[in-house]
Formats: sequence, C-alpha cells, structure tokens
Amino acid sequence: MKLPTEIFGEVVVVHTPEELTDDNAVQFEQFVTSQERFKVIVELDATESIDSAGLTSLISAQEALREVHGDLKISTTNKLNRKILELTRIDQQLEVFESVIDAVKSFV
Repeated sequence: MKLPTEIFGEVVVVHTPEELTDDNAVQFEQFVTSQERFKVIVELDATESIDSAGLTSLISAQEALREVHGDLKISTTNKLNRKILELTRIDQQLEVFESVIDAVKSFV
C-alpha cells in the first residue's frame, strides 16, 4: 500500500484511503508503522468508510509507534468520522484534532 504523505519536521502526515476496512487495515497499519518518522498524524478527511478492523489498525499502529517513543494522532474535519471515533471511544485513546497544523503543533 502506498498513501500520500507530507513531512513537517519530525512529523509525518499520512492521508488515509477512501475506505479503511478489513480489506486494507493490515496494509494500512504496516504502511503507517514503516515510515522513517515515528510521530504520525493520520488525516481521515478523505475516508468515507471505517469499520472495526480500520479502527483496530489505528490503535495497533499507535501502540507500535509508542514502543519506539513515537505516537499517532488523528486529524479530521469529517463529521461522520469524528462521530465514529466518539461512539467507539477511540477518541479517548487517540488525540483527535480539527486540523493537521494543530496536530503537528501538539508534538512540540
């Protein structure tokens, strides 16, 4: 899997695919955790479908990054994705920001 990324100093922003589901969750997690930087922001604005496997991949990636002194945070303005993160209480485990810039600044 190859996804668009942006670099902001020590932080990498990964733009998620249209779907983050059982079909690609493992590949997504591998992509996120194989970046040269361990401070990762997952930008969910373009994602239209997230299932339990996709949510699990976010948590698993965060755990893997924390083991190497990194972290994973979420950026999204997509109201549906924010609601999913709230209903599943994923927003209690992962910091969620309105903008990529706010998420990047949180690593400083």
